[in-house]
Amino acid sequence: MYTARFAVSLPEVEAFQLEPLNASVLRGSTATFNARVTGAWSIMTWDVDSLLVLTILKTTGPMSSAPRYQARNISTNDMSAWEFSIVNVTRKDSGPVVCRVQGPIGARTAQLSVQVDIVSGNLTVNQDEEATFRCEASGWFPQPAVSWWLGGVAVNPGYYNTSFNTTTLQGQGPLIHSASVLRVQAVQDARVQCWVSLPASTRSDSVYLAVVPKPTDWTVLIAVVVSFGGFALLVLLILGIIFCCKRKKEKGETSSADSVSGRESPSIYQISPVVNQNQNQNQTRDDGYDDGNYAPQFRKHRHVTIV
Repeated sequence: MYTARFAVSLPEVEAFQLEPLNASVLRGSTATFNARVTGAWSIMTWDVDSLLVLTILKTTGPMSSAPRYQARNISTNDMSAWEFSIVNVTRKDSGPVVCRVQGPIGARTAQLSVQVDIVSGNLTVNQDEEATFRCEASGWFPQPAVSWWLGGVAVNPGYYNTSFNTTTLQGQGPLIHSASVLRVQAVQDARVQCWVSLPASTRSDSVYLAVVPKPTDWTVLIAVVVSFGGFALLVLLILGIIFCCKRKKEKGETSSADSVSGRESPSIYQISPVVNQNQNQNQTRDDGYDDGNYAPQFRKHRHVTIV
């Protein structure tokens, strides 16, 4: 009697899982990855863009790290699992996120991309100068529409240009990345927004444009003030000349009148004594007395003989 034995091959459960393999988030948000390990392990590390940012010990948990990188134990009875988070994601965080487990388990890699990011950030420029903003969007499919808003008003497409490229990750479909560059003249402070949209999804990022006013140009004002000042001085000079001429003329007329009056007045006062003297002499002769010694005077008589 023969006994037949058959070997049944069961699917091997993967000892190490990392999810998601591709994460696309907004700038300033939180990106989260889960690592699940089956079997014995002692140390787990996390790298972001080729830099070691967090170490986790199975016995004691996470070691001290930067506040932006956090870990939380989500293990179950059957599996050891940790949740790794990157807080306040920036464009610099884009790239590979690697989780390593010491020993034969090995490492797994995921990709982190920022959906919409104005990489130029806030700008401060002088008034009337050109300001350039660059907006990048990653991990989209199909190709999204990109638009710009300045101070709450849509920007004419003629002021920006947008390019697209497509990448394909293992186990993932094609992903489209876009880059849009906006050039505007700095007139006043404004909020700048980049919008990336699909029919079912819309994302945006915003920065601020600060404009430094031009120094005040006093040239025109000084020229105007000097012109008016010169004109006013000329008018005052003319009025002064007219006033002086008028005063001089009036003074000349007054002097002439005084001269005429001076020549006529003495003749009047010289006549009066003569008249009075004649009157006194006549009175003396009439009275027969001299005013000084009262001596009698002889009168002459004329006789007329009629024949």
